Formats: sequence, structure tokens, C-alpha cells
Amino acid sequence: MLDRHIVPRIKAPLRALAERLNVAGWTADQVTWWGFGFGLLSVAALAFQAYGLALVGLIMNRLADGVDGELARIQGPTDRGAFLDIALDFVFYALFPLGFALGEADFALPAAILIASFVGTGSSFLAFASQAEKKGIKHPDFGYKGLYYLNGLAEGTETIACFVLMCLFPDYFAEIAYAFAAICFVTAANRIWAGWRTL
Repeated sequence: MLDRHIVPRIKAPLRALAERLNVAGWTADQVTWWGFGFGLLSVAALAFQAYGLALVGLIMNRLADGVDGELARIQGPTDRGAFLDIALDFVFYALFPLGFALGEADFALPAAILIASFVGTGSSFLAFASQAEKKGIKHPDFGYKGLYYLNGLAEGTETIACFVLMCLFPDYFAEIAYAFAAICFVTAANRIWAGWRTL
């Protein structure tokens, strides 16, 4: 819901950082892998209830996710890079709530429900993207994306905000997880309905 407003505002600083990395000889795929590594560090920190470290890993993961796209546009986007980026993003999104469950058994149920809601948003997103590619459908606000970006109530910005809140207020993980899972289930239902009607 907020991505179309947030992304244009952060594009310039991400581009500046990507240009520096390009000069230094980095590739977009390298940045993607490093970002995923920071994401795994964040999950491991959650398992040990080191929520401050987890927040740092989360921020670095999301920073890399923004920079790798800009770097790809500088160097020339590839299908392989787009695939790697979205695949590792969805893996990280599923692992993050799992980290809380590993650190605190009482968080297992809300984490499971949140992960299930992510399956709904992710599968509807990717399923429509594959069909949109066949039909040459482009999103007017996200034409720069490697895959068709099917927007909704729960997008990247909202997910990051949710994860940040979880790190800052871990005692309220369950409440945050249940609330965001509800938003994700609505998003998934809307995407399935809209995608079915569009196709």
C-alpha cells in the first residue's frame, strides 16, 4: 500500500550507493547474497533473543535489497538476478518470524500463522507475475521491477515496519504477528480475486 509512495523517495540515495559499489566492482547478485547473509544473521540473533542485533541485520538486509535493484539497473538487469532477488526475499520473510519462535516457544503459534499468511501473499504475487509476464502486462507504478509487482495492503514497506516493531517490542510479538497476519490474509484474498478478474 505504501511502496508506491516510499520507493520514489529512497531511490536517489540507493542509486548513489549503487553507483559507488559499481565503481568498486560489485555485482548486483553479490549484493543480493550479502543481503541474504545479513538476513540469516538477523534470524540467528532472534533465536538467541538478541533483538538489537536482529534489527541491525534486518536493516542491512533491506538496504541490500534496495541497492541490488539499483545496481542491476546500472549494470543491466538479468532474469537470473530478478529470480535470485525475489526468491531470497521470500525465504527471508518466512525465516524472520521463525527466528522468534526458535527463541521463545510461546511465539510458535503466532509465528506459524504469520508464515501461513505470507504463503498466501507470496503465492498470489508470484502466480500472477508469471501470468502477467506471458501477457506482457506491466504495472504503471512498478515497471522497473523484474517481476510484475502486484500491490496490496501488505507490501514491502508494511512488512519491514512490522519486523522493526517486533524487534523493538518483542514482548508484543504475538499481537503484532496476529494483526499483520490478518492484513496479509486480506491482501492475499484481494490479490487472488483481482488476479482472477484481470486474467
